[in-house]
Amino acid sequence: MHTLPHHVLILALVSLLFASIPAPANDAPPRIDPATQGAEIIATEYAPPKVVFDFYFDDPRHINAALFWIRSLMNPLSAEPYGYTPDQMSIKVVIHGTEIVALAHKNYAQYQDAVERMRYYAELGVEFKVCGLAAHDYGYTPEDFYDFVQVVPSAITELVHWQMEGHALMQPKMMEKRFSIEEIR
Repeated sequence: MHTLPHHVLILALVSLLFASIPAPANDAPPRIDPATQGAEIIATEYAPPKVVFDFYFDDPRHINAALFWIRSLMNPLSAEPYGYTPDQMSIKVVIHGTEIVALAHKNYAQYQDAVERMRYYAELGVEFKVCGLAAHDYGYTPEDFYDFVQVVPSAITELVHWQMEGHALMQPKMMEKRFSIEEIR
């Protein structure tokens, strides 16, 4: 008598087992193609921020774009599910590049939008700190700046100090926008 090898017998039994399982009913949920599913929305459990921004730009007009970094930090954390108030956020901005000219009274007409946005953020508790060494290099005195500005001895020592106090360092990168969102969407 000839016997079948064990693996052939097992394969035959498994085939019979699966053949007896009924096909899914028509009311089963449709299979969703992973390529068409939407992204999952995550609400990371953020703590109130402690941040020091390093503003050091080669073009003073970049201060306008850099201020959006502050907005992009504060607005989501002020909204639900976080609901942090400005006084719960510790935000410092250390300024020591060409953008220092935007903070001089005499240049208000040219940088009015940036100045008013900084004044608004200062009223919310954001601290704007100008490097004393850079101010000297530009020929500015503390009286040349707005009343919401603090002049500190050195941008570098100020950045180190706030990092040692637990503040995250943010260095906005200003890119030249070459395409509109509509063009590349």
